[in-house]
Amino acid sequence: MRDPDQQPYPPPRERPSDELVLAAIERGVCHEPRGLAAISLGTLFEHLCVARRSAAARHVRARLAVLHAAGWLARSRRHGVYTWELSAAGRRYLARARRGGRVRALPEAPQHRAWRTARATAAQELDRFRLRLQAGLDRADALLAADPAAPSDAWFALGEELRRACWRVGSASHCLHEWAEPDDARADVDEHTEASDERLEPTARAGARARRLGRRNVRLW
Repeated sequence: MRDPDQQPYPPPRERPSDELVLAAIERGVCHEPRGLAAISLGTLFEHLCVARRSAAARHVRARLAVLHAAGWLARSRRHGVYTWELSAAGRRYLARARRGGRVRALPEAPQHRAWRTARATAAQELDRFRLRLQAGLDRADALLAADPAAPSDAWFALGEELRRACWRVGSASHCLHEWAEPDDARADVDEHTEASDERLEPTARAGARARRLGRRNVRLW
């Protein structure tokens, strides 16, 4: 299965405008899952749908310096990497640009692209995952009926296989049927919770949430 993050972005028709760069930084901060106030250059490229090694990326790098000098951006460092956020003046400028109709629509947000890709992949793979799980259950039936009894190693190996097969079916089912479409107004973060958790005892609730770790990560399939 191809990694969607490795697919090259289509070349943009034109270089991103200053207003679009500011809007992308604003959205990137809004979607920052850790609640950080600034984003890296790589995250900015993702929100602009710009390949890192492209003429558009070089243009964005040059404009960041200009926007910073103009006072519309604040620059800081996180783990030795420059990060960017809108200054108060930048937010005011972007608001005026929006009122004047000078801000074009941003490309699809990375979090929406991740949701869409996971949903499409789950629709493609779920039946195959179910068939593999059913094949494992059939082998379990055969081991139960074995005479003489199946060796312990056969059960240990099948147990690992079934655990993995069940997890894949559960993950794909979540991506296809339970993961709500992200809202651009906020970060889409999987808190590993469900409404039914309130009916569980604390220990059972903690166990259920632990089992949900990574359920949206199609790379684990």
